Amino acid sequence: MKTNSAENDHLPVYESLVRERGDAVAEARVVAEETHHQVTQALNWHDAVQPESES
Repeated sequence: MKTNSAENDHLPVYESLVRERGDAVAEARVVAEETHHQVTQALNWHDAVQPESES
């Protein structure tokens, strides 16, 4: 969900809470993106190191 600045102009209570407590929504979005990136890397079997065969 994306919001534009025009929508936020009509939310003075939200802006006040962000100033007082921080923007939890933005922080959660950042953590979610980082987690998604880590999970993608962990599940990407193409980049996994293959054990050397014993010959």
